[in-house]
This record gives sequence, C-alpha cells and structure tokens, in this order.
Amino acid sequence: MLTIHRLDLSDARILIEGAAAKASEIGVPMCIAVVDESGTLIAFERMDGGKVTSVTIAQDKAFTAAAARKATHDYNAANVPGNLAFGIHTEVGGRLSTVGGGLPVMVNGEVVGGIGLSSGTPQQDMDCAQAGIDHFESKRQ
Repeated sequence: MLTIHRLDLSDARILIEGAAAKASEIGVPMCIAVVDESGTLIAFERMDGGKVTSVTIAQDKAFTAAAARKATHDYNAANVPGNLAFGIHTEVGGRLSTVGGGLPVMVNGEVVGGIGLSSGTPQQDMDCAQAGIDHFESKRQ
C-alpha cells in the first residue's frame, strides 16, 4: 500500500497568492494553476487581464511539472530536433508542455504537486511560478 503526500486546497491558495503577488509586481496578469502530485487540478486563478489562451496552457504546465516530476523548461531544453526526446510535447494527448512556467512543488524531496503559469514570457512565467513556491515554503517554516 502506498502513502501519498499531496497539496491540499489551502496549500494551493498559498502558492497562488505568492505567484499572483509577483505577477502584480511585474505588471503581468497571469493564469495560475495548481495541481496535486498526479497532475489533477486543485485550484486555478485567472487574474483580471490574464489571457484566455493561457487558461489551458497554465493547467498543462502544472500537469507536466507534477505528473512528469520535471520543470517544463527542462523538457524545452531536451525537445529539439536530433534529441531522443524531440516530440515529447505530442505525448499524453498533447498535454506535456515544454514551455517554461511549470514547476514541480517539492516537500521533503518528494513531488507533492505542481504550479503552472501563463500569460507572460516564459521567463516571467517561470519567475512567478518560483515566487509561488518561495511563498509556500516560507509559510511552511
């Protein structure tokens, strides 16, 4: 029998709070998705002005980060012609994202969920995702 550790709704709200604060600071309204360790959506926020297309993208980034246990930008580096991982983004019904902005959420070295952001540049999305994780970690101490 397995013991599963996963984010709960209050954890998801903390992650969103931190990511949204960073998004507000840089002036880019984001779509923010938080999933559990299996990639199933726990919470989502579309900030006023967040792009409509980013609703799905943010959720796919969070899904990828949690279910594959890897940051989406790591897939981006591997998903180039000639590499064995080229085309990975077409797997899992096209849900695997290779665009920066999805990060796994770790607790005690274990993936317990994922956060995905979309609406800015990949670097802005990554920075806001990391801000969400940093905020979450500061609240856990």
